[in-house]
Order: sequence, then structure tokens, then C-alpha cells
Amino acid sequence: MESFDAAVIGAGAAGLFCAGVAGQLGLKVLLVDHSEKVAEKIRISGGGRCNFTNRELDPRAPHKHFLGENPNFCRSALSRYTPQDFIALVQRHGIPFHEKHKGQLFGDRSSEDFIQMLLRECEAGGVTRWQPCAVTRVEALPIEPGESTGGAPAPRYRLETDRGTVQARRVVVAAGGLSIPKIGATDFAYRIARQFGLRIVEPRPALVPLTFDGAAWARYAHLAGLSLPVAIETGEKKGRVVFNEDLLFTHRGLSGPAVLQISSYWREGQPVRIDLAPGVDLYPELLQAKATSRKLIGNVLAGLLPSRLAEAWVLQDPGWQRPISESSDKGLAALAQSLAHWAVTPSGTEGYRKAEVTAGGVDTRDLSSQTMESKQAGLYFIGEAADVTGWLGGYNFQWAWASAYACAHGMAAPGN
Repeated sequence: MESFDAAVIGAGAAGLFCAGVAGQLGLKVLLVDHSEKVAEKIRISGGGRCNFTNRELDPRAPHKHFLGENPNFCRSALSRYTPQDFIALVQRHGIPFHEKHKGQLFGDRSSEDFIQMLLRECEAGGVTRWQPCAVTRVEALPIEPGESTGGAPAPRYRLETDRGTVQARRVVVAAGGLSIPKIGATDFAYRIARQFGLRIVEPRPALVPLTFDGAAWARYAHLAGLSLPVAIETGEKKGRVVFNEDLLFTHRGLSGPAVLQISSYWREGQPVRIDLAPGVDLYPELLQAKATSRKLIGNVLAGLLPSRLAEAWVLQDPGWQRPISESSDKGLAALAQSLAHWAVTPSGTEGYRKAEVTAGGVDTRDLSSQTMESKQAGLYFIGEAADVTGWLGGYNFQWAWASAYACAHGMAAPGN
């Protein structure tokens, strides 16, 4: 039976990087994945160019860009492997990239550049890669008498796979979450965690479009394809979260960066509140037009908002379907209020099928923030499998790199 220092299960962003780093630190590593292709999420991310990190990440205040039951858990790993560290790796491999807005970094060419970079890193570490190859069983073995490392028992595991049985001193679960099942997502990480008595924060779709029931959405469905900048928020008081991004109307509800961001914080039954004209004080604008114009209210509004939205909006109230000079101040105030404080309650989300990531996962109370090792000695969880979820814009990839790096160095540390 072949034996390895570490078996990494999952050849996505976190698994590939962890395997490569661990191999280069001198560990004998097996990387195994049930899918035929590696890193499908990298391949499809950023419109096929991979939004691989974000310069604005602040590891001293992870709660700004990450959520979970304990957002501070990710501080240690993120501070020890920063966006600048990964940028340096990208530059060493000669991959051209550029910054879009808000610190988001994308490859100039294709996501394939980053996949090949990670595979070369694995090759440099002498990583053995089995793919496609499913792991059907993970079993902790009893410690042999007198076996120890630095005075501590050395855990060992037996893995049953499609290519036979192997033994590993440590097992790293980098199998991701439930998002986008068509590219191979499964609940493997959660099953292994439960098998070894670890807690799970209930998984849910995140960075996902919001949906509304048909009757409630009928008046807006014809706006599908319309995009505009908005301010969007959910929650109350200290739990209030606000994003200033673009919103996209769809046939079933709302999408676009603004909605994907807020979806990670939204809970069933909560409203989302949207300012459809951020930075514009609509009421004074409408009052001024009333004093100087004979246009219909909808035509005036079309000078302040996208015309399709303006046309749809005035149909909601007969009092808004008249010349602005004939409208009441109270009616114009109500119109301005309705656009600046549009409150809608989604019926749900597009689910894991469209979710970019999975919120929730292995409870970080059962993981070491230094090494990602769980309370089950020798068993590690990294990347999306853990209850750490980043904002849209490269944050989740940076968590993948940082948690993988922390794990690899933890496994290679003296005494382990």
C-alpha cells in the first residue's frame, strides 16, 4: 500500500495550491479529485479571465470583506499570505493581469493561465495527481505502539479510492461547497466533517441572484436586461449592510454585482432596500421641473433614470401619469421616496445552480486558524469547505490561497 505525508482531496483553487506548496516544502503529496478537469471554478471565473485576488483586502479587519459565524477566524491566514504574495507568484510565472475597479485583479488572457501555473507549482513539488478518481472512504487508523512525532501521536488515515487504497499521515479536504453542481460540486467535505464529529454551519447559496414570485414580479419582468448603479442594503441597525454596485433586472428577479453581494447577507423573509438613483436628490429635481416644464412626469424622470425604468415606474400610480406641472408636491415626494427607498422581499434565490459560492460549512470553532487542522488530529479543511465566505471581487480566491498556504506550512512545520 502506497503511503503519503498528505492526501489532498479536491483539485480546485485551494487544493491545487496547498498540494504545490506542501510538495515544495518537502512533503510527499497525493492530490485526488473525482472530476476529469481541475479547477473548473477558476476556469469559469471572471468571465473566463479569473478574478484571482483583490488589492483592497484588509487582513487586519477581515469582517469588512468576509462573513461567517466568526469572521475574525480568517485573519491569521490572510495576514500571512496576502494578495501581494499571490501577485508575486503570478508575476514569477509571467502572467499578465490588470486591475478593474475596487481592487479586482483579472488575467489579461485566460483563466487557463492560472490553472497551468498551479499545475506547474504541483509539478515543482513532485505532487502525485490522480484524476478522475473518487475517494469513497476515509478512515482513521489506530496509532501503532511507540509511533510518535515530537512526542505526540502521529495520526494516520486510510483512503479507499477508485485507483486503490492509500495511506496518508494527514488528509486535507479541499472539496469546496455545493455551488454549481454541474461542474462537480458535492457535499463531500460536510460528510467527512460529520463523520469525524465536527460541527457544520448550515450551508446556503451565496453570491447568488434573488428571485421573486411571479405575481409580485410581473410589473418588473419586462425590465429584464436593464442594468443601473444602485445602493442596496439589508438588515437592521448594527446588522445593516450596504453595497454600491450595479443592479441587473432579470425575468425572475434581480442580479448583478449589487445583488450578488447583498445575497450573502440576506435571510429569508427579510426585505432588501434599494436606492435606484444614488447620489441624486430626486425631490428637488422634480420640483424644479414642475416649475419649468410641461413634460409628462415619466419623460422628466427619464432624464434622471434609465428610460425603461422611468416608464415602468410611473405606471404604478395614476397620479404619476400626467404632466409634471399638474402634479401635487405630495405626489412628487411619494415618487421620489419610492425610487430612493424601494423595498422588496425576495421569495428566494436561484440556488446553488447559480450561486458563485457556498456560505456556511465546517464550523471554524472546530478548526485551527493557524493551520486549518480540525479537532480531529491530522484532518484539515481549507477554502470554501470552511465557514468563511468573501465578497464578490477576488476575495474568495484569496481565502483559498491563504488557507491553503497556512495548511501546507502547518503540515510541514517541525514536530508535525
